[in-house]
Amino acid sequence: MQRFTRKDAAFRNLGGASPSTYLRKGSTMQPREDLGKLVQSALSASIASGAIQLEEVPEILLERPRDVGHGDWSTPVALRCAKAAHKNPREIAQTIVDALPEADFVEQVEIAGPGFINFYLKDGALQNVIADVRAQGADYGKGEIPEGMRKVLIEYISSNPTGPMHVGHGRWAALGSAMAKLMQHAGYEVDEEFYINDHGVQMDKFGQSIVARYLTQLGHETEVPEGGYNGGYVNDIARALIERDGDRWVNADEHERMVEFREFGYAALLENIRKVCDEFGTVFQYWQSERELYVPNEKWDGMSPVDYCLSKLRENGDVYDKDGAVWFRSSKYGDEKDRVVIKSDGEYTYFASDVGYHYIKKLRGYDKLIDIWGADHHGYIPRVAAVLAAMGYPGALEVPLGQLVNLFRGGKPVRMSKRTGEMITFEELIEEVGVDATRWKMLERSTDQPIDFDIEEAKKQDASNPVYYVQYAHARICSLLRNAAGHSGEDNLDMSAVASECIPADVDLSLLTEESELALMRKMSEFGDLVALAARDRAPFRLTHYAQELAGMFHQFYTNCPVLKAEDESLKQARLALADATRIVLEIALGIMGISAPQRM
Repeated sequence: MQRFTRKDAAFRNLGGASPSTYLRKGSTMQPREDLGKLVQSALSASIASGAIQLEEVPEILLERPRDVGHGDWSTPVALRCAKAAHKNPREIAQTIVDALPEADFVEQVEIAGPGFINFYLKDGALQNVIADVRAQGADYGKGEIPEGMRKVLIEYISSNPTGPMHVGHGRWAALGSAMAKLMQHAGYEVDEEFYINDHGVQMDKFGQSIVARYLTQLGHETEVPEGGYNGGYVNDIARALIERDGDRWVNADEHERMVEFREFGYAALLENIRKVCDEFGTVFQYWQSERELYVPNEKWDGMSPVDYCLSKLRENGDVYDKDGAVWFRSSKYGDEKDRVVIKSDGEYTYFASDVGYHYIKKLRGYDKLIDIWGADHHGYIPRVAAVLAAMGYPGALEVPLGQLVNLFRGGKPVRMSKRTGEMITFEELIEEVGVDATRWKMLERSTDQPIDFDIEEAKKQDASNPVYYVQYAHARICSLLRNAAGHSGEDNLDMSAVASECIPADVDLSLLTEESELALMRKMSEFGDLVALAARDRAPFRLTHYAQELAGMFHQFYTNCPVLKAEDESLKQARLALADATRIVLEIALGIMGISAPQRM
């Protein structure tokens, strides 16, 4: 392994820019971008001089080494150039290092392994992170997405209003809202939508099920229809109808009765779904009724949105008639076969609703449509994507698929509610476990992995529970700041104002050189990249890992480096500033996940 520093002439003068001048762009430190420009400059100069024979400069990739002993940043650019340049990658790396412009924020550069170039930043570069975080506050780590890919609609949960939300819906509630907040922090314009499946045969069966329970409770034994709903909540709805109307519906017209009961039950369950979402902190800008897709509107030339979309597809030759039914030519756009949209009896298929719904969503001006579905809907993706492709929007649809949630209590599988003897609802889960712990458990794994949710573990209030561990770090910092500013007995304070009382504007951050201090700063400097990459990959679960690591580093710092009992006042103030910056980043990360950041625990 070779190491090169300025005295080895690895750098040339860049004009004497100070670390703060070079690293800040509107007060935001961007070491990845800045180092990328250095490497790009060095590689371009090497190509221009003939030292490296390449026709064009490849993309410069910079990544964080897993081992901090290998530097703050690393690039494999020499390895990527080796084949085209017909040269040993270590020789290419040496040439690039020799051509690097000087940058005062870089402590040293090394060539490692087969040809990686590792960069070590000066302490001052990391110390600038504290000032950036505290100056930007809740905006720290925010990004900007280019036009043409910025506006996004995320549709999730979208359960049928024929039953209460189950635990699986809770995973989508946590995932969808966290994904929206994460993408917003990365610079996307995001709206959230709940698609209400309130049209079709299942709604009628729901109404018939309520009728059966209503009649049974009034002494008229009646069976729930095949494929109907048997949950205790159906009995509750029937009971509410009896309390309201008595037996007036016993001898009523069957269809009129079914419609009345269906609409009553629909309204009750939709209200419950909205209530549970609100309690969980999941807020939708739009609630789109499937029924509305079948209502004629002047906006769609007097047709319903579904019929309008089908007419457009027919004009393009992508809808045709066969065997008395109406078909969409989805195989033309990558689906395995064509799909029926109107059956021979004139009834619209469920897919017909999706045809109109997704087309209308795209016409609302969104660059990307994200639907969060369960893994069992995997086969449905190609046909919906085919609709958008046929309408001229290929690639507009993105569908993250999520796996199931398995409930446990003390390591033993749980399927039934103690209270009702039926499947545990999502509402019951958050009542017992709490919103914060539930959100954390629902987010801590990638969507393609099932979640084993142990209720007793989620309720623990000790370091074994990750959400408690992270929240405790935030509360501990708030305690430090309150005590330093003389507000130890007060609650619900503006912690930024409290911090400004005990940390001077000209705090000397150069005093922060202990390894546990530098580790905290290094971790905070990663936050912007984490947000950008996690948003790109639709992976909010990475925030749980990041927050847990940051909290762990703070707890280690707190143990190793006295804050209120620091050696002198200047060091105390610097460490308070570091703690305050950590508080801010923890609060942002928790906020994106929809989890509270308590000041006391």
